Amino acid sequence: MARWRRFTATFLGAAVVTVGVLLGAVVVLDPYDTGRGPIDWGVGISPQGPRTANASRGRDPAFDAAIIGNSHVQLLSPERLSSGTGLSFVSLIIPGTGAREQVAVLDWFLRNHEGTARAVILGIDEFWCEGDPELPLRHPFPFWLYEADFLSHLQGLLRFDVVERLGERIAFLAGYGERARPDGHWDYTPEYVGMGYDTPEKVKELSTPRPTMHADPTGRFPAAALLRQVFDRLPRDLVVVLISPPVFVAGLPAPGTEAASHESRCLATFATLAAGRPRTAWIDWRSDRPETRDPANFFDKTHYRASLARQLERIAAHEISKLIRAE
Repeated sequence: MARWRRFTATFLGAAVVTVGVLLGAVVVLDPYDTGRGPIDWGVGISPQGPRTANASRGRDPAFDAAIIGNSHVQLLSPERLSSGTGLSFVSLIIPGTGAREQVAVLDWFLRNHEGTARAVILGIDEFWCEGDPELPLRHPFPFWLYEADFLSHLQGLLRFDVVERLGERIAFLAGYGERARPDGHWDYTPEYVGMGYDTPEKVKELSTPRPTMHADPTGRFPAAALLRQVFDRLPRDLVVVLISPPVFVAGLPAPGTEAASHESRCLATFATLAAGRPRTAWIDWRSDRPETRDPANFFDKTHYRASLARQLERIAAHEISKLIRAE
């Protein structure tokens, strides 16, 4: 029995020491480059998905403006927006995310750019109009990586996938391997072309009527309520542009239907939010217009091509420049 107790004590002691060493290693090496560790390694991270890479990009002092959203604003170019506004944009888009995740990223960017953030572009797509008050996630999201509470961050670090990053992090800090693109721009065009979205079959599928938004019929729009809370704590001099991205006309509800009424009411809610805050603009391209009737401008109903992205960039840059001049 005594021998068993010694074995158990030794095993538990070794486990505690191992966990302590690993936790210490991830805190010091800071595998996601959050800047929370005791050593400042400088900003930069090896290539990885934007869910984690944006923790590094979102704190980079080289940028004073951000694009936040999912793949529906993914094609917006930080470089062209920077050129058109005189600011320095970073793309913090994360495909498959909704309001909760995007607000977490927005908060992270602003906490790390206190007093220096100049502008934010936020994509308001169909996910922002849903009715579930819990705003459920479509995919797992590392909220712990972006939270202000350091204890929550430490708890999040106790994961096997974080430990797996240590070797990659050590190699990166030693000067081996490439750095993830600092401005976060990720052009999905090659992926869509590679999946055959230029074929006649895909064009036919694109033109099949199917509404892409299921707006909250109650008119409560919990994501709009969340954004209203966010607006209350934003710096007053921060320029904000809300963009409702283009949708191919076959993805819009038929005029005069209840679905059209719910969708219109949701978009009007965000337009009102924008109108009620200084230095804020609302750009609504989720509508029936010549550009959204042209199949050549889209891959699928909600993912448009570079032709429309360039137009949105010019409009957004114009609005941002106008709001900056009004300061």
